[in-house]
Amino acid sequence: MSHPRTAYSGLLLSLALGAALLSSPASALGEPGHEGETKKSSGGAQGKDIYASATHSRIKVRQVSGPSGGKTGNLAPVDTNWKPPACWYEPVFTGEQLKAFVDRTDGQGDVGIHESWYGKELWTDHYRDGKPETNFDDELSTAEGYKNYNIGKDGYFWRSVAPDENDPESWDCGRIMFWQDAGEIPRIPHAPSAKTLADYAYDKVEVPDTEIELKPQAESTVNLPTWVWLDKGTFKEVKVRAELPNTGLWAETTAKPVALHLDPGTEDAETFPASGDCEINDDGSIGTPYKAGDADKTPPCGIRYLRATNGTPYHLSASVTWQITWTGSDGTGGALPDGTFETTQDMNVQEIQSVNR
Repeated sequence: MSHPRTAYSGLLLSLALGAALLSSPASALGEPGHEGETKKSSGGAQGKDIYASATHSRIKVRQVSGPSGGKTGNLAPVDTNWKPPACWYEPVFTGEQLKAFVDRTDGQGDVGIHESWYGKELWTDHYRDGKPETNFDDELSTAEGYKNYNIGKDGYFWRSVAPDENDPESWDCGRIMFWQDAGEIPRIPHAPSAKTLADYAYDKVEVPDTEIELKPQAESTVNLPTWVWLDKGTFKEVKVRAELPNTGLWAETTAKPVALHLDPGTEDAETFPASGDCEINDDGSIGTPYKAGDADKTPPCGIRYLRATNGTPYHLSASVTWQITWTGSDGTGGALPDGTFETTQDMNVQEIQSVNR
């Protein structure tokens, strides 16, 4: 579902926007009791109040295992078409909390990803006094109102969330904030699941920088191999856990390093193995460390440059592939797309024939 973003400003709305106002499912302006109030399709936070904004998820993510400290970065999915969910619903307020929020902000905040209500009566009419409203979905379905914010009932008001409100798919979560009894997950499209949390955690996985060891270190020599390796224990599994409060839902997403790919930065080079893919051993090591006397041998992981650089170094790229799996609170689990993390370093290559011992 895709709609243009529009905003309405009550009595300041010009006549030129009249047609747009009449066609918008988010409009409540002109209804009795709402003159001068604003009800707009937006998604931004008012200030830094997470409870006011539908662009901030309440999912908690923490690293369970893996290296800490040093340079890290996020993974790039091998499948460029894959992305985490564009939107979902999650609990935000108890009845008491919603009333306190409305009183404190005087009715300013997001009731959905693309719908914000600015005006206290917009909130009190629907959530306190039972007035029906319109959901901002494909059917423009009716959202029945509530009595006194459901205070005294055991449960939560749920709201749609979208990390990127500009994603067209974020319009798929068009219900305005609604009630769900405690201990229950809504049975609606885009309700959260353990898989939702696993996908969300994918973007939060931080893996260590790829700092490979080289021999020779500063400058390679034409036609002689440059050995590449990483000592054992350099790469370990990275596991993160994502939990959605007040739902019992959690997922652990694990990134396991499985291969190092070398790209010498020029066609005038050979890689070892020929594919450029060096396997990562069970102990986290890659390749074999260079030893004196190995200069004429073929490294299990390395590069042979066939032409010298001429003032401009080659850009050696080292990219680690991480295999991603997940397990969830409901016993589900599976695989997510492999991810890669790449670093580059300059390589100067000299013409002289010398043996590095």
